[in-house]
Order: sequence, then structure tokens, then C-alpha cells
Amino acid sequence: MSDPQRRCIATGQIREKEDLLRFAVSPDGILVLDVQMNLPGRGIWISCSQQSVELALKKGLFAKSAKRAVTVPENLVLKIDEALSQRCLALLGLGRKSGLVTVGFAKVEKALRSKKVSILIAASDGADDGKQKLKRIAGTLPVVDAFDNDELSQALGKENIVHASVGSSGLTKKITFAVSQLSRFRDHDDVN
Repeated sequence: MSDPQRRCIATGQIREKEDLLRFAVSPDGILVLDVQMNLPGRGIWISCSQQSVELALKKGLFAKSAKRAVTVPENLVLKIDEALSQRCLALLGLGRKSGLVTVGFAKVEKALRSKKVSILIAASDGADDGKQKLKRIAGTLPVVDAFDNDELSQALGKENIVHASVGSSGLTKKITFAVSQLSRFRDHDDVN
């Protein structure tokens, strides 16, 4: 059985719910990103890309879809990016607290060599030589480089985090999905 599908208000494409962002309208008429996809009310679904959101804003599609006046927050695209980033970092922090996340070059290298890693994390502002060495060892594993040293350090509760890895557990799927959604939002252009 496949996941429920919804129609994107910007592209008109029918997609799996996981490929879309869900918005809801608060009782006072404010458009709200529903990151967890569980807010009450009729959902407004849009492809997970900046271009789709920008098109919906330009054409007034949020209000049209809601069939009522909607107050759209200023800098919506930036706020969506921030919310998706914060969800990724919060999940990584949760993984660190549960012992799922390993930090530090030597420990990550050891975990990679023992095949106990599902995701490699590299700070976007880290030195290229260390990142490249770990990427070679990681092979086909997903590599997350969407966050800088400060963001990773704050999320993982240690200073100067450049290299980290995520082991395998149920939380790994959530982290993978959250990072994938952030990446799609930042990079994917599916507007025709």
C-alpha cells in the first residue's frame, strides 16, 4: 500500500505526502508551516522546493487553496528553510543524546571502517582534506554537509564539531528524511 497522495498547489502534480510540505491556516488566518504534518484543519500541500513556494506566493495560491483570506508571514521561504534546518539539527541532537551520533575525526573514521554508520556528517566550513578522506571511506553512504561548525556544535552539545556520523536505528530514518527534505527545498526545481 502506497502513501497517501496530495496535489501540489503550485505545480498541480500529484505526489506522495512525503514529497510535499504541508501548511495549515490558524484560526486567526495566518499561514503556518506544519513540519510534523499533524496540525488540525485542511492541509495546503506544496512541492518541497523554494521555487514552488515562490510561485504560490506570486500567484496568491495559498489563499485560493484555503478558500479564505490568508496572512502569509514575511520572508516565508527563509522561515521554511530555518524550520527545516532546525528540525534536522534537533533530530541530530536527539541522536547524540541517545548515543546514535559519533563525533570527532578519529571516532567517525573508526565507525566508518567498522561499517556502523548510516550517515556521514561534515561541517560545510570544515577542511576539505579531512572531509574528502572520510567521504572516500564512506563510499556510497549519504553525506550531509548542510550545516556549518557552529550549527553542528550547538546541536550536538560539543565545541568545534566538524565530523560526525549517525549509526543505524529508527531515528536514522527520521534524520535521513529531514535532511532529504531540506536538501530538496534548497536545490530542487520542479516548477514547470
